[in-house]
Amino acid sequence: MDTPDTFAFIIHPIDPKKDVSRKYPLLGKILTEGQINFFSRFFPPVYISEITGVRSAATGKTVTGWFIACPFTPKTMLRLPVETVYRKIVACGHKAESLGARLLGLGAYTSVVGDGGVTIAERLALPVTNGDAYTIYMAVEAVREAARQMEIPLAGASAAVVGATGTIAGVCAQILAREVPELVLVGRRQDALNEVRERCEGGAARVTASTDIASIYACDLILTVTSSVSSVIEPEHLKPGAVVCDVARPRDVSVRVAQARPDVLVIEGGMVEVPGPVDFGFDFGFPPGKSYACMAETMALALEGRYEDYSVGKYISLERVNEIGTIAAKHGFRLSGFRSFERAVTAEQIAHVRERAHAAQTRRASSL
Repeated sequence: MDTPDTFAFIIHPIDPKKDVSRKYPLLGKILTEGQINFFSRFFPPVYISEITGVRSAATGKTVTGWFIACPFTPKTMLRLPVETVYRKIVACGHKAESLGARLLGLGAYTSVVGDGGVTIAERLALPVTNGDAYTIYMAVEAVREAARQMEIPLAGASAAVVGATGTIAGVCAQILAREVPELVLVGRRQDALNEVRERCEGGAARVTASTDIASIYACDLILTVTSSVSSVIEPEHLKPGAVVCDVARPRDVSVRVAQARPDVLVIEGGMVEVPGPVDFGFDFGFPPGKSYACMAETMALALEGRYEDYSVGKYISLERVNEIGTIAAKHGFRLSGFRSFERAVTAEQIAHVRERAHAAQTRRASSL
């Protein structure tokens, strides 16, 4: 008898009150954010839902999965000893094993805490992926598509990568350095930025590195993915017509940008269309049939039968990024629209941003 193809994916509350309310409406209503952060330390892993209907476009094979919630919020994960966080994530892994999962995906902060999944993989019998490879692949795809829709030719664009010393951002920078003439790397440590800059050299771009977030103002395209728990990009950091792809969770772009800058396009990475009549059994904030790239990586690997530690650690190779892109495309996963501050972005809205940007640029030119 064949062993069923299965997976599990760990989620956790990012916006504590809103996310807790998705599963426990009463608790989300009566508890404060501080209380949720406190009590989350004592909660066990939570079974959220069964995922059905994921079907390969190439083979017709289906896989079944489960959402499991690690109760820790990002602030809790940062405040607790890393060993305490590891134990909670491993407990989530054991719950996944008890459900019959053959692969475990680490979502949001569970994928970056400590060593990026290496220790978790060592302590579990089932293989682990943190989803970074496909997150990188789809982040760059989203930047390319957003640039196209904003009528910004890559061959003439200036780009910036914020958080460039991180795992995801660093590899995104390497890819973009081959496609744009100007690339600015932004991070907190100049020495670490210089190392990333060396890996980016030899492509099409003139690459510079800066510890000043204000250096992104001159850029047409900005990809940001830091591990900050608060926003790092404010309205004054962006020029009219800029595209910002915010891959971070919690988001790097301040909500003030949405309120004050109708002349810039902010997208939250790219939504991924999942093949088949998928039912996640839980509203995690995306339209039906769509997922984050990290979730999609876990599903694609299960469809491919690649039950192995895949994206783990603090470095992901370009070869691995290209491989998961090929695997996912084979099974029918693809970029499927944009979201901005948890709402879908329409073609009309993008056209409106272009018009506002053009008007702002005209006003600025006439004032010089």
